Amino acid sequence: MVTRRRFLQGMAAVTAVGQLGSLTALAHGVQDGLNAPSTGGGTAGDGVLRHVDVFVGTGGHGHTFPGATRPFGMVQLSPDTYNAQWDGSSGYHQGDGSIMGFSHTHLSGTGASDMLDFLVMPSMGPVLLQPGDRDFDGVNYVSRFDARKQSGEKAEKGYKTGVKGYRSHYTGEQAHPGYYRAKLTRFDILAEMTATLRAGMHRYTFGKSGEAHLLVDLTHGFADAMDKPANVTDAELTLVNGDTLVGGRRVWQWAAGRVIYFAMKLSRPVSSVTLYSEDKALPKGTSTAKGDHLKAALHFDDASKEPLLVKVGISGVDIDGAMRNVDGEMPGWDFDVIRASAEAEWEQELSKIRIQSSSDKVMRTFYSSMYHTMLAPTVFSDIDGRYRGMDKAIHTLPEGRHNYSTYSLWDTYRAEHPLFTLYQSERVPDLVDGLVRLAVESPSGAPVWPLQGIETVCMIGYHSAVVVAEAQAKGFTGIDYAKGWPVFRRRAMQDDYFGLPYYRKMGFIPSDKEGEAVSKTLEYAYDDWAVAHMAEALGHADDAALLRKRSQNYRNVFDKDMQFVRPRAEDGSWIQPFDPIAIGHSKRWRDFTESNAWQATFLNQHDVYNYMDLFGGAEGFEKKLDGLFNADPVLPDNAPPDIAGMVGQYAFGNEPAHHMPYLYAYTGAHHKTQARVRMLLDTMFLPEPDGLPGNEDCGQMSAWYIMSAMGLYAVDPVSTNYVFGSPLLDRAEVKVGGGRTLVIETKENGPDRPYIQSVTWNGKPWTKSWISHKDLTAGGTLSFVMGDKPNEAFGKAPEDRPPSFGAPAKA
Repeated sequence: MVTRRRFLQGMAAVTAVGQLGSLTALAHGVQDGLNAPSTGGGTAGDGVLRHVDVFVGTGGHGHTFPGATRPFGMVQLSPDTYNAQWDGSSGYHQGDGSIMGFSHTHLSGTGASDMLDFLVMPSMGPVLLQPGDRDFDGVNYVSRFDARKQSGEKAEKGYKTGVKGYRSHYTGEQAHPGYYRAKLTRFDILAEMTATLRAGMHRYTFGKSGEAHLLVDLTHGFADAMDKPANVTDAELTLVNGDTLVGGRRVWQWAAGRVIYFAMKLSRPVSSVTLYSEDKALPKGTSTAKGDHLKAALHFDDASKEPLLVKVGISGVDIDGAMRNVDGEMPGWDFDVIRASAEAEWEQELSKIRIQSSSDKVMRTFYSSMYHTMLAPTVFSDIDGRYRGMDKAIHTLPEGRHNYSTYSLWDTYRAEHPLFTLYQSERVPDLVDGLVRLAVESPSGAPVWPLQGIETVCMIGYHSAVVVAEAQAKGFTGIDYAKGWPVFRRRAMQDDYFGLPYYRKMGFIPSDKEGEAVSKTLEYAYDDWAVAHMAEALGHADDAALLRKRSQNYRNVFDKDMQFVRPRAEDGSWIQPFDPIAIGHSKRWRDFTESNAWQATFLNQHDVYNYMDLFGGAEGFEKKLDGLFNADPVLPDNAPPDIAGMVGQYAFGNEPAHHMPYLYAYTGAHHKTQARVRMLLDTMFLPEPDGLPGNEDCGQMSAWYIMSAMGLYAVDPVSTNYVFGSPLLDRAEVKVGGGRTLVIETKENGPDRPYIQSVTWNGKPWTKSWISHKDLTAGGTLSFVMGDKPNEAFGKAPEDRPPSFGAPAKA
């Protein structure tokens, strides 16, 4: 358990040195150690950290990891239980029973994967070079770990009483933000992890005497299959002075050609080292090796005499950068100092939103969600400001700035980035100017899914445009919008990119010429809307007018007779056969991206009122929305697993659906938004390993919960407006920057009371079903009165409905 004194000292120290700065001062500023290892998902004291369960999403299809990291940290030091297959995307799954080792980079909640760099595995006995599988055959280097599940009765008791240790569901494996531990039972080794921004620290306590070794496996990474190792080239390893191992590699997985380096320092010298190439031992005395498949065994005498500490810094630039990162952020060897500062920093960041709720479930779900929103994007620049750009060149940042990576933009533009503009406002210039910088440097142009200097071109659209346009519309400074404009204009107007030439020429993308054409048409229309805002703000009125008009291209894939969006052929005809639950019109073609016609019909975020006209008006559109939620939830056999969290044909478990319950507000039936949102908040999230309705996707799934629990959602982020939902919390205090605080409070709230009866803003009646970003960030109190029956008059008047396409609802 963390001592109260140590925690408070860590909090003071991290504030003094800055949340992204050097930890040199901190290493001398925190003196207390641990009384005992922390248990469960939280720490002692009255802070919000105790509500976080890092194991949320590690089961089911959540794809999260439980290891140690900092907010937006470059290092994610976490156990790898498996490194292949879809549910192994983060390297960890709660259902696995063995650990392959501990690697330093992980993705949070993605459906595609990479990373798992620089695996370290402590062991005893003969050196074993193959990892083995998660079933653990006892012959390879994986180890079972102390992961005995609690009995149902004990678990239920722990849930009700908040007993620490319940949250991980295990008696041995324990973790909370900034710290992870597990007992490797094969050789009785206690493994503990903590981290700074760019470095990780391991602490291994050996329960048995005798010789031990660390296996450092540079062949390990996320793989296409267990019998097909990660595609690694240009690896290098060098032992320096008997206590330092350095190296790097190039990885050709999802982010093909990604380059990463490390510097590892040991708390005591090795007794001997053996380097391996292609699993063959190199001659005794060899201290350096190059090749495609390298490993090292670092041997230590008398393992149990004292814990072995390992410090690892990483860099995308070079080995020297990795060394500077570890030396600058971990100058000492006090594991508990680093852990204290990690806890303090997490407490500081999580406290930017302080909430009240009578429900322990809500408290734990909210803060676990908030934790997950800070696991991406991740810093990808060294302590000296250098970083590897998308052009593969080395650049240096101005002092005080950071380069970022891991932008899951198809997902996160919807709720995570709008959330950042509220509670991470001081970080937004770095995050968004980073996207501008990536756009200018990248041979691929406008960022789509950039990962450690590589454009993965994953998912459709180019929604970096939305994030940049939103920041611009909300008035954020410190972002070079003009520098990015030519890149985004080129993508919109010129690039030969995944069907865009058809889109420009024909107003839609033919489904007999391009895969996922319907979804691409709709998402390019929204990107046009975003780029039009950029153009207008920068004085390019003609471009803005053209793009606004083109953003209505959604009309060209809408069939008025069928009342669905659907695939069209190059000759303009509707492709047959058509089934609204189908993914594509043939075995060869998918017409939609992780969705079908039911879901894609409601993708429109920016021009809702004109779109309603295609349904015969607001009443017709409302009935169609009812149909979405009430339809038979059956899906075709070829539906991808991402289509999840089904309510009728509404697929909440995937991001394109996240705004759809809020569309009722535009019809004047805001009470239906309230009912749907509260139902999703209550039923789709649990503070459990299998507690997410789908992939976490770098914070988007969690951001939806946070925004919606506060009663807000940005249907169209570029508009800078938030539509009300059904606030779940009793109270929230949000630090919105500049010393200002937004207070959101509810009265007469509780289970089965999802309906807004009335709203006041700073004590004055507020009849609109929406509010602007400018209002909220000025600070003030937004107060809701809730009830068990709908007040159908709230938000019903046309003038009280949310604006769309720059205009209010039609009278």
